[in-house]
Amino acid sequence: MYAVIRRYEGVTEPAEAGRRVHEEFLPLVRQVQGFVAYYWVDAGDGVMVSTSVFQDRSGAEESTHRAKDFVRDRLAALLPQPPQVTAGEVVAAS
Repeated sequence: MYAVIRRYEGVTEPAEAGRRVHEEFLPLVRQVQGFVAYYWVDAGDGVMVSTSVFQDRSGAEESTHRAKDFVRDRLAALLPQPPQVTAGEVVAAS
């Protein structure tokens, strides 16, 4: 499996960002081949974190492209700073 974690700081409206992710982005990311799981976390103080898990790197890379386009088109005003992105092979899971 392969995971991608994105950390967004300076989120201006966390509840609205969460609503848009839930209603609009989740249906897009679920369509990516190899999709396993997606989590959107409100870490407080204007920080939100997403975690995507896919069967392989190619699915994770496709989700990264979709996330970039979605943020640009639907969340740019709410997520004013680019995310910090960490990605890699899952080496332990339960």
